[in-house]
Amino acid sequence: MSIYLIALIFFVIAALYASVGFGGGSSYIAILLLLGIAIEEVRLIALICNIIVVLGACINYQRAGLIPWKKILPIVALSVPFAFLGGSIQLQGSIYKLVAGITLVLAAFFMLKPIVKNGSLQLKSLSTPLRSIIGASIGFISGLIGIGGGIFLSPLLNILSWQSAKVISVTASVFILFNSIAGIAGQLTNTVSVQSQKIIVLGIAVLIGGQLGNYFNIKILQPSTVRILTAILVGIAGIRFIFTNVGL
Repeated sequence: MSIYLIALIFFVIAALYASVGFGGGSSYIAILLLLGIAIEEVRLIALICNIIVVLGACINYQRAGLIPWKKILPIVALSVPFAFLGGSIQLQGSIYKLVAGITLVLAAFFMLKPIVKNGSLQLKSLSTPLRSIIGASIGFISGLIGIGGGIFLSPLLNILSWQSAKVISVTASVFILFNSIAGIAGQLTNTVSVQSQKIIVLGIAVLIGGQLGNYFNIKILQPSTVRILTAILVGIAGIRFIFTNVGL
């Protein structure tokens, strides 16, 4: 498949995922694996694209005053070293795709629970130690698989009714940024090589797509819409992992 056709697909993925605070790493991985690209290269490309998408989103969120740093820091603090640790471990694709796929499909199912009619959420407080444990656990899994982790974090925080869908979306973007950087650092402890042309072409595609998706997230979409879109995208990503794992 032409690199430019792949770039078009990545553009669409980035736009859709950025609209709900994700980087798109899970779908990048699935597509690249279907094309027969080496898993070590796939993981690195996916994380680089993640960073490009969510960096722009995080900058826009910061300018809009939407990042609740005091709430996010306990989640991110321990996730970074664990993402680094996970990234340094080389795991065979057939194992992580199946586990990730099942997990994401289940997460999407639970996220589709009924939303309060007036659009409000009955929020629950999560202690700092619990948020740190959640961040560390997801950070390790994310580094191991080669994604940013927001696609795990967002459903979990939604299930726990931690904050509004919009705040969780913002939190997921920041989480993805830090964990993707840490995951890359972990991967680079091993020998990894990627063609520069792939990074440049795919990077430009996700940059444009991510900015477009992020605009819709901040300016147009309501929290309930963000929640539903997140569930749909999580489910699609999970099914994609399972299908590629069994060769369909």
